[in-house]
Amino acid sequence: MEQSQPMSRAARLRALFFSTLYISAFTFGGGFVIVTFMKRKFVDELHWISEQEMLDMTALAQSSPGAIAVNAAILVGWHVEGLLGMVVAVIGTIIPPMVILSVISFFYTAFATNVYVAMVLKGMQAGVAAVILDVVCGLGSNVVKTKSAVYIGLMVLAFIANFFLDVNVILIILAAAAFGVVRALFQLRKEKKA
Repeated sequence: MEQSQPMSRAARLRALFFSTLYISAFTFGGGFVIVTFMKRKFVDELHWISEQEMLDMTALAQSSPGAIAVNAAILVGWHVEGLLGMVVAVIGTIIPPMVILSVISFFYTAFATNVYVAMVLKGMQAGVAAVILDVVCGLGSNVVKTKSAVYIGLMVLAFIANFFLDVNVILIILAAAAFGVVRALFQLRKEKKA
């Protein structure tokens, strides 16, 4: 997507760094929460990435080994400014957790026994649950908008397998990926015959 005002490469890298730094510093609850804020920043505000590309990047970030937030930063940075963008986005994403964890580890005993810290963390859990629900509703509505019985059925089956049958998420992701590969191969074969 095109922006209204073109930016120089240095300005884009600076915006990428400070955006990922800000998102990482003020987002609690894991990768899905950070992906939501990345979508708002890079899709809705800056228009550097389309919504479909962000959806694809989220799927890749989740299915790749490692932290979802870092994987998403790698993909967004690469898409925006190539290798240098990827490095800048990853550095911006990992600085806040490294600083916070260093401070917490230094004062661990004080944090571990503090009632107020425990209450703050409980409150943050409720907020994180709301943000994750927002992500699920947003991504799920995009799948429903496709009006594809296959995609909707796959989404429902994945939910049932994880929520009711307690199937490991990794197995669900691998099964969905295998299904996607088989479906793509089947469509390619069908197109070659036509």
